Amino acid sequence: MSIVISALQYLGYILIFPGFLFCFLVGLLLSGIDRKLVAKMQKRVGPPVLQPFYDFFKLCGKETIVPAAASKTVFLMAPLVGLAALVVLQLFIPIFQFTAFSGMADIIVILYLLLIPALAQILGGAASGSPYAGVGLSREMVTIISCELPLVLVLLAVAKTVGSATGEGLSFSFASIAAYQAANGSLILRLSMIPAAIAMLMVIPGETGNHPFDAAEAETEICEGMLAEYSGAPLGIFKLSHAIKMLTLTSLFVALFLGGIGSGIAQLVALMGLTGPAANGLTVLLGAIVTVLLCIVLTVVSISFVHAVTARLKIEQIFKFYWTVVSGLALISLVLAWYGL
Repeated sequence: MSIVISALQYLGYILIFPGFLFCFLVGLLLSGIDRKLVAKMQKRVGPPVLQPFYDFFKLCGKETIVPAAASKTVFLMAPLVGLAALVVLQLFIPIFQFTAFSGMADIIVILYLLLIPALAQILGGAASGSPYAGVGLSREMVTIISCELPLVLVLLAVAKTVGSATGEGLSFSFASIAAYQAANGSLILRLSMIPAAIAMLMVIPGETGNHPFDAAEAETEICEGMLAEYSGAPLGIFKLSHAIKMLTLTSLFVALFLGGIGSGIAQLVALMGLTGPAANGLTVLLGAIVTVLLCIVLTVVSISFVHAVTARLKIEQIFKFYWTVVSGLALISLVLAWYGL
Protein backbone atom coordinates (compact mmCIF):
# COMPACT_ATOMS: atom_id res chain seq x y z
CA MET A 1 0.00 0.00 0.00
CA SER A 2 2.82 2.43 0.86
CA ILE A 3 4.37 1.81 -2.57
CA VAL A 4 1.06 2.70 -4.27
CA ILE A 5 0.70 5.86 -2.19
CA SER A 6 4.27 6.91 -3.00
CA ALA A 7 3.68 6.23 -6.70
CA LEU A 8 0.50 8.34 -6.68
CA GLN A 9 2.31 11.10 -4.79
CA TYR A 10 5.11 11.28 -7.38
CA LEU A 11 2.56 11.09 -10.19
CA GLY A 12 0.85 14.09 -8.64
CA TYR A 13 4.18 15.90 -8.51
CA ILE A 14 4.78 15.22 -12.21
CA LEU A 15 1.29 15.97 -13.53
CA ILE A 16 0.00 18.66 -11.16
CA PHE A 17 2.43 20.45 -8.82
CA PRO A 18 5.18 21.41 -9.35
CA GLY A 19 4.93 19.54 -12.64
CA PHE A 20 2.94 19.94 -15.83
CA LEU A 21 -0.23 21.75 -14.70
CA PHE A 22 1.70 24.26 -12.57
CA CYS A 23 4.20 24.87 -15.38
CA PHE A 24 1.41 25.21 -17.95
CA LEU A 25 -0.61 27.77 -15.99
CA VAL A 26 2.22 29.87 -14.57
CA GLY A 27 4.40 29.72 -17.70
CA LEU A 28 1.65 30.99 -20.00
CA LEU A 29 0.66 33.58 -17.38
CA LEU A 30 4.22 34.95 -17.31
CA SER A 31 4.25 35.05 -21.11
CA GLY A 32 0.95 36.97 -21.15
CA ILE A 33 2.13 39.47 -18.52
CA ASP A 34 5.37 39.99 -20.46
CA ARG A 35 3.54 40.70 -23.71
CA LYS A 36 1.08 43.07 -22.05
CA LEU A 37 3.78 45.01 -20.18
CA VAL A 38 6.00 45.36 -23.25
CA ALA A 39 3.00 46.75 -25.16
CA LYS A 40 2.27 49.26 -22.38
CA MET A 41 5.91 50.34 -22.23
CA GLN A 42 5.80 50.93 -26.00
CA LYS A 43 2.48 52.83 -25.70
CA ARG A 44 0.44 50.10 -27.37
CA VAL A 45 -2.76 48.45 -26.13
CA GLY A 46 -1.31 44.99 -26.47
CA PRO A 47 -3.00 41.59 -26.22
CA PRO A 48 -4.91 40.47 -23.11
CA VAL A 49 -2.88 38.70 -20.42
CA LEU A 50 -4.64 35.42 -21.27
CA GLN A 51 -3.72 35.64 -24.99
CA PRO A 52 -1.02 32.90 -24.74
CA PHE A 53 -3.71 30.49 -23.47
CA TYR A 54 -5.96 31.37 -26.41
CA ASP A 55 -3.07 30.98 -28.87
CA PHE A 56 -2.05 27.59 -27.47
CA PHE A 57 -5.53 26.06 -27.66
CA LYS A 58 -6.13 27.59 -31.10
CA LEU A 59 -2.90 26.05 -32.41
CA CYS A 60 -3.83 22.68 -30.92
CA GLY A 61 -7.05 22.78 -32.96
CA LYS A 62 -5.32 23.55 -36.25
CA GLU A 63 -3.98 21.08 -38.82
CA THR A 64 -0.40 19.93 -38.41
CA ILE A 65 1.45 20.13 -41.72
CA VAL A 66 4.62 18.06 -42.09
CA PRO A 67 6.94 19.22 -44.92
CA ALA A 68 7.59 16.65 -47.63
CA ALA A 69 11.34 16.91 -47.07
CA ALA A 70 11.07 16.52 -43.29
CA SER A 71 12.05 13.54 -41.16
CA LYS A 72 8.54 13.03 -39.77
CA THR A 73 9.38 11.20 -36.53
CA VAL A 74 12.05 13.65 -35.37
CA PHE A 75 10.01 16.62 -36.59
CA LEU A 76 6.99 15.63 -34.48
CA MET A 77 8.81 14.24 -31.43
CA ALA A 78 11.17 17.19 -30.90
CA PRO A 79 8.54 19.49 -29.30
CA LEU A 80 7.42 16.74 -26.90
CA VAL A 81 10.98 15.95 -25.81
CA GLY A 82 11.70 19.62 -25.10
CA LEU A 83 8.48 20.03 -23.10
CA ALA A 84 9.08 16.85 -21.07
CA ALA A 85 12.61 18.01 -20.18
CA LEU A 86 11.31 21.34 -18.88
CA VAL A 87 8.64 19.70 -16.72
CA VAL A 88 11.20 17.29 -15.24
CA LEU A 89 13.60 20.19 -14.70
CA GLN A 90 10.98 22.08 -12.68
CA LEU A 91 10.69 19.09 -10.34
CA PHE A 92 14.31 19.62 -9.25
CA ILE A 93 13.97 23.36 -8.54
CA PRO A 94 12.87 23.86 -4.92
CA ILE A 95 10.08 26.18 -3.93
CA PHE A 96 12.03 27.45 -0.95
CA GLN A 97 12.49 24.27 1.13
CA PHE A 98 10.00 22.09 -0.77
CA THR A 99 11.17 20.04 -3.75
CA ALA A 100 9.63 17.09 -5.54
CA PHE A 101 12.95 15.44 -6.42
CA SER A 102 16.26 16.19 -4.75
CA GLY A 103 19.77 14.82 -4.69
CA MET A 104 23.39 15.72 -4.12
CA ALA A 105 23.97 17.07 -7.65
CA ASP A 106 20.78 18.99 -8.43
CA ILE A 107 22.62 21.91 -10.06
CA ILE A 108 24.51 19.59 -12.43
CA VAL A 109 21.25 17.88 -13.40
CA ILE A 110 19.70 21.27 -14.15
CA LEU A 111 22.62 22.21 -16.41
CA TYR A 112 22.05 19.07 -18.46
CA LEU A 113 18.26 19.39 -18.57
CA LEU A 114 18.40 23.06 -19.62
CA LEU A 115 20.21 22.04 -22.80
CA ILE A 116 17.56 19.54 -23.90
CA PRO A 117 14.77 22.02 -24.93
CA ALA A 118 17.23 24.03 -27.06
CA LEU A 119 18.65 20.85 -28.60
CA ALA A 120 15.09 19.64 -29.29
CA GLN A 121 14.41 22.84 -31.22
CA ILE A 122 17.64 22.42 -33.14
CA LEU A 123 16.80 18.82 -34.03
CA GLY A 124 13.26 19.77 -35.00
CA GLY A 125 14.50 22.61 -37.19
CA ALA A 126 17.12 20.39 -38.81
CA ALA A 127 14.51 17.69 -39.45
CA SER A 128 12.20 20.15 -41.22
CA GLY A 129 14.52 20.57 -44.19
CA SER A 130 13.94 24.33 -44.32
CA PRO A 131 16.85 26.67 -45.17
CA TYR A 132 15.37 29.26 -42.79
CA ALA A 133 15.47 26.67 -40.02
CA GLY A 134 19.11 25.97 -40.91
CA VAL A 135 20.03 29.60 -40.32
CA GLY A 136 18.01 29.66 -37.10
CA LEU A 137 19.54 26.51 -35.63
CA SER A 138 23.08 27.74 -36.31
CA ARG A 139 22.26 30.93 -34.42
CA GLU A 140 20.67 28.95 -31.61
CA MET A 141 23.85 26.91 -31.21
CA VAL A 142 25.89 30.10 -30.84
CA THR A 143 23.39 31.42 -28.29
CA ILE A 144 23.67 28.21 -26.26
CA ILE A 145 27.47 28.46 -26.23
CA SER A 146 27.21 32.14 -25.28
CA CYS A 147 24.91 31.60 -22.28
CA GLU A 148 26.41 28.42 -20.87
CA LEU A 149 29.68 29.94 -19.61
CA PRO A 150 28.13 32.72 -17.47
CA LEU A 151 25.44 30.33 -16.19
CA VAL A 152 28.07 27.79 -15.10
CA LEU A 153 30.07 30.53 -13.38
CA VAL A 154 26.96 31.76 -11.53
CA LEU A 155 26.14 28.25 -10.32
CA LEU A 156 29.75 27.67 -9.26
CA ALA A 157 29.74 30.94 -7.29
CA VAL A 158 26.61 29.86 -5.41
CA ALA A 159 27.94 26.33 -4.88
CA LYS A 160 31.26 27.66 -3.53
CA THR A 161 29.61 30.17 -1.18
CA VAL A 162 27.32 27.56 0.34
CA GLY A 163 29.97 24.83 0.27
CA SER A 164 32.50 26.98 2.14
CA ALA A 165 29.96 27.67 4.88
CA THR A 166 28.90 24.02 5.23
CA GLY A 167 32.39 22.52 4.87
CA GLU A 168 31.52 20.69 1.63
CA GLY A 169 33.87 22.70 -0.59
CA LEU A 170 31.37 22.90 -3.44
CA SER A 171 27.69 22.27 -2.67
CA PHE A 172 25.64 21.29 -5.71
CA SER A 173 22.60 20.27 -3.66
CA PHE A 174 19.57 22.53 -3.66
CA ALA A 175 18.68 21.15 -0.23
CA SER A 176 21.95 22.55 1.15
CA ILE A 177 21.45 25.86 -0.66
CA ALA A 178 17.91 26.20 0.69
CA ALA A 179 18.97 25.24 4.23
CA TYR A 180 21.86 27.72 4.15
CA GLN A 181 19.60 30.58 3.06
CA ALA A 182 16.96 29.66 5.62
CA ALA A 183 19.59 29.94 8.37
CA ASN A 184 21.65 32.87 7.04
CA GLY A 185 19.33 34.87 4.82
CA SER A 186 19.06 35.18 1.05
CA LEU A 187 22.31 34.99 -0.90
CA ILE A 188 21.46 38.17 -2.78
CA LEU A 189 22.03 40.06 0.49
CA ARG A 190 25.73 39.08 0.42
CA LEU A 191 27.81 41.75 -1.28
CA SER A 192 29.93 39.13 -3.05
CA MET A 193 26.85 37.56 -4.65
CA ILE A 194 25.39 40.72 -6.15
CA PRO A 195 27.48 40.51 -9.39
CA ALA A 196 26.39 36.87 -9.83
CA ALA A 197 22.74 37.83 -9.29
CA ILE A 198 23.01 40.57 -11.91
CA ALA A 199 24.67 38.11 -14.29
CA MET A 200 21.84 35.62 -13.73
CA LEU A 201 19.27 38.31 -14.53
CA MET A 202 21.09 38.86 -17.82
CA VAL A 203 21.25 35.12 -18.54
CA ILE A 204 17.46 34.70 -18.23
CA PRO A 205 16.45 36.49 -21.48
CA GLY A 206 19.32 34.83 -23.36
CA GLU A 207 18.44 31.31 -22.20
CA THR A 208 14.76 31.86 -22.97
CA GLY A 209 15.50 33.40 -26.37
CA ASN A 210 13.60 36.60 -25.60
CA HIS A 211 14.26 39.97 -27.20
CA PRO A 212 16.95 41.32 -27.65
CA PHE A 213 18.55 37.85 -27.67
CA ASP A 214 16.10 36.29 -30.17
CA ALA A 215 18.52 36.07 -33.08
CA ALA A 216 17.55 32.42 -33.66
CA GLU A 217 13.97 33.41 -34.54
CA ALA A 218 14.48 36.94 -35.99
CA GLU A 219 10.94 37.27 -37.35
CA THR A 220 11.82 40.06 -39.80
CA GLU A 221 14.89 38.25 -41.16
CA ILE A 222 14.42 34.49 -41.23
CA CYS A 223 10.69 34.01 -40.58
CA GLU A 224 10.78 32.37 -37.12
CA GLY A 225 13.98 30.44 -37.85
CA MET A 226 13.82 26.90 -36.48
CA LEU A 227 10.02 27.08 -36.19
CA ALA A 228 9.48 28.24 -39.77
CA GLU A 229 7.90 24.93 -40.90
CA TYR A 230 5.98 24.16 -37.69
CA SER A 231 2.21 24.49 -37.42
CA GLY A 232 -0.69 23.17 -35.38
CA ALA A 233 -0.13 21.36 -32.09
CA PRO A 234 3.69 20.95 -32.47
CA LEU A 235 4.05 24.72 -32.86
CA GLY A 236 1.77 25.21 -29.85
CA ILE A 237 3.95 22.89 -27.78
CA PHE A 238 7.09 24.82 -28.76
CA LYS A 239 5.36 28.08 -27.75
CA LEU A 240 4.32 26.47 -24.46
CA SER A 241 7.89 25.31 -23.84
CA HIS A 242 9.15 28.84 -24.40
CA ALA A 243 6.68 30.13 -21.78
CA ILE A 244 7.59 27.39 -19.30
CA LYS A 245 11.28 28.17 -19.72
CA MET A 246 10.53 31.69 -18.47
CA LEU A 247 9.14 30.12 -15.30
CA THR A 248 12.07 27.71 -15.05
CA LEU A 249 14.77 30.40 -15.22
CA THR A 250 13.01 32.87 -12.93
CA SER A 251 12.19 30.20 -10.33
CA LEU A 252 15.82 29.05 -10.54
CA PHE A 253 16.88 32.61 -9.67
CA VAL A 254 14.49 32.56 -6.69
CA ALA A 255 15.94 29.26 -5.47
CA LEU A 256 19.54 30.41 -5.87
CA PHE A 257 19.37 33.94 -4.51
CA LEU A 258 16.06 34.53 -2.68
CA GLY A 259 15.64 31.31 -0.73
CA GLY A 260 15.87 33.08 2.64
CA ILE A 261 12.31 34.31 2.23
CA GLY A 262 11.16 30.73 2.84
CA SER A 263 12.13 30.87 6.52
CA GLY A 264 9.73 33.80 6.97
CA ILE A 265 6.90 31.75 5.44
CA ALA A 266 7.60 28.85 7.82
CA GLN A 267 7.62 31.21 10.81
CA LEU A 268 4.32 32.74 9.71
CA VAL A 269 2.69 29.30 9.52
CA ALA A 270 4.12 28.41 12.94
CA LEU A 271 2.57 31.56 14.43
CA MET A 272 -0.82 30.32 13.22
CA GLY A 273 -0.44 27.32 15.53
CA LEU A 274 -0.66 24.73 12.75
CA THR A 275 1.30 21.50 12.92
CA GLY A 276 1.77 18.31 10.92
CA PRO A 277 0.49 17.89 7.34
CA ALA A 278 -1.73 20.99 7.54
CA ALA A 279 1.27 23.18 8.37
CA ASN A 280 3.38 21.59 5.63
CA GLY A 281 0.63 21.98 3.06
CA LEU A 282 0.01 25.64 3.92
CA THR A 283 3.76 26.35 3.85
CA VAL A 284 4.07 24.86 0.38
CA LEU A 285 0.98 26.75 -0.84
CA LEU A 286 2.23 30.10 0.46
CA GLY A 287 5.70 29.32 -0.89
CA ALA A 288 4.24 28.63 -4.33
CA ILE A 289 2.28 31.90 -4.29
CA VAL A 290 5.33 33.92 -3.22
CA THR A 291 7.46 32.15 -5.85
CA VAL A 292 4.98 33.01 -8.62
CA LEU A 293 4.88 36.65 -7.50
CA LEU A 294 8.69 36.82 -7.46
CA CYS A 295 8.82 35.17 -10.91
CA ILE A 296 6.46 37.86 -12.22
CA VAL A 297 8.71 40.60 -10.80
CA LEU A 298 11.82 38.96 -12.28
CA THR A 299 10.08 38.60 -15.66
CA VAL A 300 9.29 42.31 -15.64
CA VAL A 301 12.86 43.26 -14.68
CA SER A 302 14.95 40.89 -16.81
CA ILE A 303 12.67 40.29 -19.82
CA SER A 304 9.90 42.88 -20.29
CA PHE A 305 11.91 45.99 -19.41
CA VAL A 306 14.95 44.86 -21.42
CA HIS A 307 12.70 44.07 -24.40
CA ALA A 308 11.05 47.49 -24.30
CA VAL A 309 14.23 49.58 -24.17
CA THR A 310 16.69 47.73 -26.44
CA ALA A 311 17.03 46.83 -30.09
CA ARG A 312 17.64 43.23 -31.14
CA LEU A 313 21.30 42.26 -30.96
CA LYS A 314 23.18 40.56 -33.75
CA ILE A 315 24.45 37.07 -33.04
CA GLU A 316 28.09 38.19 -32.74
CA GLN A 317 27.02 40.91 -30.30
CA ILE A 318 25.24 38.32 -28.16
CA PHE A 319 28.34 36.16 -28.02
CA LYS A 320 30.64 39.04 -27.05
CA PHE A 321 28.18 40.39 -24.46
CA TYR A 322 27.82 37.08 -22.61
CA TRP A 323 31.48 36.05 -22.76
CA THR A 324 32.77 39.43 -21.59
CA VAL A 325 30.30 41.48 -19.54
CA VAL A 326 28.07 38.75 -18.09
CA SER A 327 30.82 36.18 -17.58
CA GLY A 328 32.97 38.88 -16.00
CA LEU A 329 30.30 39.68 -13.42
CA ALA A 330 29.82 36.01 -12.57
CA LEU A 331 33.58 35.49 -12.35
CA ILE A 332 33.90 38.35 -9.83
CA SER A 333 31.45 36.58 -7.50
CA LEU A 334 33.20 33.26 -7.98
CA VAL A 335 36.61 34.73 -7.09
CA LEU A 336 35.18 36.49 -4.03
CA ALA A 337 33.45 33.28 -2.93
CA TRP A 338 36.65 31.28 -3.45
CA TYR A 339 38.46 33.58 -1.04
CA GLY A 340 35.63 33.40 1.48
CA LEU A 341 34.44 37.00 1.04
